[in-house]
Amino acid sequence: MHYQPYPYQEAAMQWIMEHKHCGLFLEMGLGKTVVTLTAIKALIENFAVSRVLVVAPLRVAATVWQEEAGKWDHLSGLRFSKVLGSRTEREAALRRDADIYVINRENLPWLVDYHAATRRWPYDMIVLDELSSFKNPKAERFKAIRRTLPAVRRIVGLTGTPAPNGLIDLWSQIYLLDRGERLGKFIGRYREEFFIPGHRNGMVVYNWVPANGAPAEIFRRISDICMSMTAADYLRMPDRIDINVPIRLPERARKAYQTLEQDLVLPMAGEAITAQNAAVLAGKLLQLSNGAIYDEDGRYHPVHEAKLDALEDLVEAANGEPVLVYYGFQHDRDRILQRFPEAQVLKGPEEVRRWNNGEIKLLIAHPASAGHGLNLQQGGHIMVWFGLTWSLELYQQANARLYRQGQSQPVKIYHLITEDSVDEGVLKILTGKAERQDALIDAVKGRIERYES
Repeated sequence: MHYQPYPYQEAAMQWIMEHKHCGLFLEMGLGKTVVTLTAIKALIENFAVSRVLVVAPLRVAATVWQEEAGKWDHLSGLRFSKVLGSRTEREAALRRDADIYVINRENLPWLVDYHAATRRWPYDMIVLDELSSFKNPKAERFKAIRRTLPAVRRIVGLTGTPAPNGLIDLWSQIYLLDRGERLGKFIGRYREEFFIPGHRNGMVVYNWVPANGAPAEIFRRISDICMSMTAADYLRMPDRIDINVPIRLPERARKAYQTLEQDLVLPMAGEAITAQNAAVLAGKLLQLSNGAIYDEDGRYHPVHEAKLDALEDLVEAANGEPVLVYYGFQHDRDRILQRFPEAQVLKGPEEVRRWNNGEIKLLIAHPASAGHGLNLQQGGHIMVWFGLTWSLELYQQANARLYRQGQSQPVKIYHLITEDSVDEGVLKILTGKAERQDALIDAVKGRIERYES
């Protein structure tokens, strides 16, 4: 297929060509992969690079990069080697002669150790697909990449959501691009300069809030190496219709939910509510809101089928149109499969192919497994959130599997929201009506006050 880039894609490609260390913050659907591959091809032809390492989420590493290159005539000459699978398979992949070596994030520390043993780093360019997954400076993947930086001539960070949970996440990502030149060499100094404590208990700070003027100054400092684009600015996107479906629990299930909530929140009375213990509480309530709950032995116990009934109504109303369903817990998946034996679980490339070919009418997926890189827009335009996620990044990325460039119909996104439950608080966070950690903590405090009174 002939590639005719949009002007913004031309600009993004030139950005990579002209900046040896850069970030490309392109919103989902703008074509980050083909832009980067086009730049890589040009750099190879100009003898600027010879071997490129792409680090990506596992499913993306297994399918997206090589498949994207296979779509376009101008990329047909690129040679790929997927460094995936067992140790033996990975070592064999490294011995192949290729232009681009693709590895999943989990195996990155192994790769760095493998080359350290030979005292040779063979890649002159690194592409970090989903740069935001390197936001934790304590993670092994961050430490592994940091070790390679002195030997890397070029590095590109790709993401559509560089700071999904706040600007505090930016430090480690920018550090991998410039080794601390713009935001400092230590995250502690970054916090001191740009943030003030949010929720805290004595000397323990649970979250950091940007100081006045900090966002503008942060963006100014990184603007010379980071390009940011949004789909709304550059694409004619189809309509997106968000529909909240209220779920009223049967009386017995409502009493069970209230009893669980009361038993969980009252012991917290008088204690400092942290983001961690608030998240534990919310997770248990989300389970029950969806219809079942795990016991201490890991077995789940069904409590109600209200969301299953609502999902059945939506599938019926779709009148044969394909429906993509996101679930939150394994028991959600199991119960959906019991109710809909024809449903298929998204496991890998085969389900993606069949969905896009119209062979699957009901596809169920966890947002963590379908959140990055997968193109599902050809298979349908109806999405149902059976169970919500606290992660804004996963929520945005999962929605972008259907609501993206190439989608030809209005996208309908249904949220099944149990009334007077934790679902309502989660939805406020995901729709930008509340800050993530503050909303969690405030919601728990409000519940405590409710039961105390």
